This record gives sequence, C-alpha cells and structure tokens, in this order.
Amino acid sequence: QVQLVESGGGLVQPGGSLRLSCTASGDSFYGMGWDRQAPGKQRELVAAITSGGSTSYANSVKGRFTISRDNAKNTVYLQMNSLKPEDTAVYFCNADAAFRRHWGQGTQVTVSS
Repeated sequence: QVQLVESGGGLVQPGGSLRLSCTASGDSFYGMGWDRQAPGKQRELVAAITSGGSTSYANSVKGRFTISRDNAKNTVYLQMNSLKPEDTAVYFCNADAAFRRHWGQGTQVTVSS
C-alpha cells in the first residue's frame, strides 16, 4: 500500500522560511513534487523533481523555493524562503509510481503576521 507522509507545515510570518518533508513508501517512485491549494482556488503545481534530479517550479515561487530529494529514503523536501501571504495553502506531496500519481494528505502552511 502506497503511503505519502508529509511534515513541516505551520504558521510563519511574511519573509520567514519553512521546510516541508514527504516520505513515500510502498512502491518505486520516479518523479516527485509538491502541489498546493489555497481556499477558493484550484490546485496548482509548485515544484517537481525527477529521479535524476531535474527540477521545475511554478513562476510564482522561482527563486524562493527549492525542491530536493533523497532517493535512498524516498523523501522529497521543499525549502520555502521569503514566504508571502499568498503562499498560504494546503501543500500536497505527490509521487509518480509506474501506473499512477499518488498524493499525501496535505500539510497546512499559513503565512501571516
């Protein structure tokens, strides 16, 4: 059974930093990444990383967020710096297995003073 377990969300002031982690188990995973969904908005892809380490980012987070992964641990990280109130959302880890994409339960990130 595939499981994705996220951690690291919370409340942070504007300009602050958070680091999200997600460990996947139960299958072999290729691409991994993070989506987010703010209240009243569609879910959007934030960042993605291939098993070879190639990365891509949404324009809104380029230069502020960094995605990385530890293949031996099936873990993906999202380092978020210079956070803005518009980054407030539920962040979902995703991982691609052979036949489908899996998602975690989500972790809340709130950026507010």
